[in-house]
Amino acid sequence: MIYLPIAEMPVNVLLVLLVSGGVGFVSGLVGVGGGFIMTPSLIFLGVPAPVAVATGASQIAATSFSGIMTQTRRKSVDWRMGLLLSIGGIVGSTLGVWLFERLLRLGQLDLIVSVLYLLLLAGVGWLMLAESIAVIRGRSSGAVTILRRPARTIAHQLPFRMRFPRSGLYISVIPPLALGFFIGALAAVMGVGGGFILIPAMIYLLRMPTNVVVGTSLFQVLVVTVLIVILQSTATQTVDLVLAALLMVGGVVGAQFGARLGAGLKGEHIRALLGLLLLAASAKFAADIVIPPAEMYTLGGGQW
Repeated sequence: MIYLPIAEMPVNVLLVLLVSGGVGFVSGLVGVGGGFIMTPSLIFLGVPAPVAVATGASQIAATSFSGIMTQTRRKSVDWRMGLLLSIGGIVGSTLGVWLFERLLRLGQLDLIVSVLYLLLLAGVGWLMLAESIAVIRGRSSGAVTILRRPARTIAHQLPFRMRFPRSGLYISVIPPLALGFFIGALAAVMGVGGGFILIPAMIYLLRMPTNVVVGTSLFQVLVVTVLIVILQSTATQTVDLVLAALLMVGGVVGAQFGARLGAGLKGEHIRALLGLLLLAASAKFAADIVIPPAEMYTLGGGQW
C-alpha cells in the first residue's frame, strides 16, 4: 500500500500498476492515447474525479513526449499546423481549467465528469462496435467498403487561408483554431488527450495526409496537457505526482505488450473488443449516476 498525498487515500501499488498496465496494453493494442480509458479507471478505483482528471493529464503529457520524439525523427510533424492547433488548445484548456475550478467549488464536478464520460464512452463505443461489425459482415459477404474523404471541406472555403507546405494544404486557419480550442477544453475538464477525436477530424475535416496526422496530433496534445498540468497544479492542486509516476510505469510497460500483440490481430476485431469495453464502462457510469449509494453521507477531512 502507498498513500497518495493529493488524493488523500491509500492505494494498492500492485493494483494501480495492473490497471495502468491494462490501459497501456489497450492503448498499444488499438493505437490510441488511452486517456479516455485511464481517467474512468481511476474513478472506478475510488480516486476522486478531480484528481483522476488532473493526474491523467500528466500521464498523457509524458506518453505524448515520448511519441513526439519518435515522430520528429520520422519527419512526420506539420509544425505550422501543430502551432495553430496548439494556440486554439491553449485558449480552450485555459477556459476548461477555469470551468473545472468553478465546478469543483460548486461541488458539481463529479456529476458533470460522470455524465460527460457516460456520453463520450457510449458514443465512441457504439461507433467503434458498429463500424467493426459492418467491416466483418462486408468481408464475410465478399463486399468491399471504401471510405472516401471529401475533396473539399469547409476548411477550404472559409476566409483567412494559409499554406501548410508539409501537408500540402491551403486552408482557412479558423477550423484548426476551433478544433484545437475544443480539444483543449475537453482535455481540461475530462482528463483526455483528445487524439481519438482530433485525428479523424484532421483527416476528414482538414484533409491532412495520414503520414503527418499522428505526429501533429501528438504535438498539440503535448502542449495542451503540459499547460493543463501546470494550471491544475496552481489553480486546484489536484495533480498527484505519486499516482502519476505509477501510471507512467504501468502504462509504458503495458503499451509495449499491446503493440506487439496488436500487430498480429485484425483491426476490426480489436475495435469491436474496445467498443464493447467502452459500452460496459458507460453502463457502469450510468449505474453510478442512477443508483443511490449505500451510504448517503460520508465524513472526511479532505476537500473531496
